[in-house]
Parts: sequence; structure tokens; C-alpha cells
Amino acid sequence: MSWLKLILPADRDSASLLADALAASGAISVTIEAAEETPVLQAALEEVPLWSRNRVIGLFPEHVDVAGVMREIRASTALPVAEPEIDLLPDANWAFAWMAHYKPFEVVPGLWVCPTWMSPPRPEAVTILLDPGLAFGTGEHPTTALCLEWLLQQDLAGRTVLDYGCGSGILAIAALKRGAAAAIGVDIDPQALVVARENAVRNKVDDRFRALLPDELPEDFRADAVVANILANALVALAPRLATATKPEGRLALSGILKEQAEDVRAAYAGEFELERRDRSSWVLLAGRRRLRS
Repeated sequence: MSWLKLILPADRDSASLLADALAASGAISVTIEAAEETPVLQAALEEVPLWSRNRVIGLFPEHVDVAGVMREIRASTALPVAEPEIDLLPDANWAFAWMAHYKPFEVVPGLWVCPTWMSPPRPEAVTILLDPGLAFGTGEHPTTALCLEWLLQQDLAGRTVLDYGCGSGILAIAALKRGAAAAIGVDIDPQALVVARENAVRNKVDDRFRALLPDELPEDFRADAVVANILANALVALAPRLATATKPEGRLALSGILKEQAEDVRAAYAGEFELERRDRSSWVLLAGRRRLRS
């Protein structure tokens, strides 16, 4: 299998936003490099080096819908993004680089993500075995980290969890490793569902995990906790569905939201939830409890 590199020009102010948007749109890796041999004009922001002229590079599966990715990026950033330069990259060129550079890391205190070819560095901690692959969600993106941090703060023992937009399944797997009785992962991408199921097997939680397309989720399904790490426009459109999928007094966490989009998402859920906000980098998580109706 080959891969596509989508290369976007960016100035110093837009490089980080474009990098985050590429990751949220499904890139399995994102890098920022200087567009020309010029010195760095500003110290690193959010650990990303920024030059006056940059190339933001996202790596995608060969058959990705490039036009669809670009629509998502333009909608989420509100930037006049130029058409990308596209390079074809043979599989062998990146696979070994991933194995050389992808190391175990602590996403949030007490929770590690570890590739399957390495031993967990802290056996006493919660560890998710996860390899870089086709589905979004390795724990490195700020939105995933925000969701994992939120999950670790919940009492999930014996609870049912819905991970809407599950990607790799990392959030559902984390919930199950924290004691949830059952978790359902929902995604519009059939390949993501395959990956999520495989990751559940690797982490020995597959007996409590199901991966479904949106139309396969029963209308009457209700979860104790719902987490959705997708784009803001989708969260607004899904507000009625995600609200009804949350039990009365159940918990909801929403991410994939840029700072300037937070109030629009909050407004879409205001009838059912009082949502608190957490920020990380350019991204926001909104979380709260569903109101109990008399």
C-alpha cells in the first residue's frame, strides 16, 4: 500500500492550526518544516517550530478523499487554504521510520500508550497497546489527550460508555481498562471499525467492546458516559443524537473543537447539558452531566 503526502503552504500564524486540522481530518502523521532555508523567527509555540514560510505535511492512505479532507480543513480553520501539493510515498519509506521514532509515552498521569513491539515502561499503570496506523487516535493529539484525561477522572466501574467517532478505539479501550462494563465505538469509516476491533483484541477487552456504523447503533441505546472526539460542525449536527444517547444524569464529553468554535457547540447542547470547558493548545473539550427532567 502506498501513501499520500498532502503538503500545504502556511505562514507563521496559520501553521499550527493547519497541523491540528490535518490530524483531526485523519492524517496518521503531521509535520511542519521550513519552506525555505530561513532561520526560525519565533520560539516554539505548543512545541511546534514556526518559520515565516512553512510546509505543513500530512500523511494519508493512498485512496483518501483529498477534496473531502480539504473541505474539512477549510471549514474547521476558516482559512483560505491553497490547494495541496501531493506526493506519493511508497509504504516502505515511512513504516520503518515510525517504528524507529514511535515510543511509549504517558498521555496523562497514570495512562500510557505503548506500541506493540515494545514492553510497557510502567506495568502498574494503565497501558494501551496501540500501533500507529490508518485510524485517527494515538493519544498524541491534544483532543485525544483531553478526552483521555476526562475519562480517567470519571467513575466508570460497571458503566456503559459510547465512543462516537471512535477511530482507533483508544477512548473506548481506556474506558474499559478503567473498569467500564461495556463500550460501543461508532465511526463512519469501516476501516476504523476494523482497526478498533483489532486494538480491542490486542488490549484484551474485546469481550466488552462492539464497533458499529452510525446506522447500526440502536435508537433506544443509552450510555452512562458518552465521549465524542470529532469536528465541531459534526458535533453540532449530532447534538440531538448524542443527547438522547446519554442517560439522564449521564456524562458527556465533546472535543475536536477549536477555541473559536466552542460557544457554537455549547449552544447546541444547552437544552440538555451544562457544559464546562477545558483548553489545550488551540483545542477545547466541553463536558458535563445531562439534566434530569421531572
